[in-house]
Amino acid sequence: MTRRLALVLAVVLSLAGCAAPTSAPQKLILATTTSTADSGLLDFLLPDFEAKYNCDVQIIAVGTGQALAIGAKGDADVVLVHDPDKEAAFVASGDGVNRQHVMYNDFILVGPVSDPAGVRGSATAAEAFARIAQAKAPFASRGDGSGTETKEKAIWQAAGIVPDPRSGWYFSLGQGMGDTLLFASEKGAYTLADRGTYLSMRDKLSLAILLGGDTLDQNPDPALRNPYGVVAVNPAKHPNVRYDLAMKFIEWLTSVETQQRILQFTVGGQPLFYPDSAAWKAR
Repeated sequence: MTRRLALVLAVVLSLAGCAAPTSAPQKLILATTTSTADSGLLDFLLPDFEAKYNCDVQIIAVGTGQALAIGAKGDADVVLVHDPDKEAAFVASGDGVNRQHVMYNDFILVGPVSDPAGVRGSATAAEAFARIAQAKAPFASRGDGSGTETKEKAIWQAAGIVPDPRSGWYFSLGQGMGDTLLFASEKGAYTLADRGTYLSMRDKLSLAILLGGDTLDQNPDPALRNPYGVVAVNPAKHPNVRYDLAMKFIEWLTSVETQQRILQFTVGGQPLFYPDSAAWKAR
């Protein structure tokens, strides 16, 4: 091969990005919520994308608010989070484009098996939270600006309660879902969790589901549905991002094939997340 031909080939491969199997892996930075990492979902899904596109996906697992803030700084290429209002604001501000539905699970209230606040039998999360506050039973809040904390705050508001971290029973941790569950287990506290992370960690915890039922279909409170969306960071505002690769990621994540794999990710035969993309619903 002549030097000129080799140079031309090198240019072609570089333009092809990570789709060329002989090129060095290209990096994609994914800012996402801790639930997708702590549950094991990303470890299950991402090797397929990385192999297909010869890519190295670098995960930043934080709360939804932090993930969107990272995207708004242009320090991530794509975000996968679970707070529809914040996702819409992210797009409206010009920081994100091509927001797509991905999947959903639900929130559950977990706590000690002894249930000192007597929340079993509550019809709604707001009723259960009111009982916890009345009993001054320990409650662990993520306190990290996550979608889970946003939902928790909405439940406290619905219950007409403003919990105070100085009260001695309400703990605002500034931690991800996994660490919050471990704290609640050790402290004998209640906490709001996404079902997926709880199920993936259940064997390590001394916590029971006290509101939400054994499966999503048994959850009595429709307000506890937990939808996830994916958004590419806008290259018009953040020209350094790998937009083409982010769009390939979104197309792959919302494809029927990957959605099927999401449904196949189970613990004890129960899916941790349920497909919700447009392609999946149109199949």
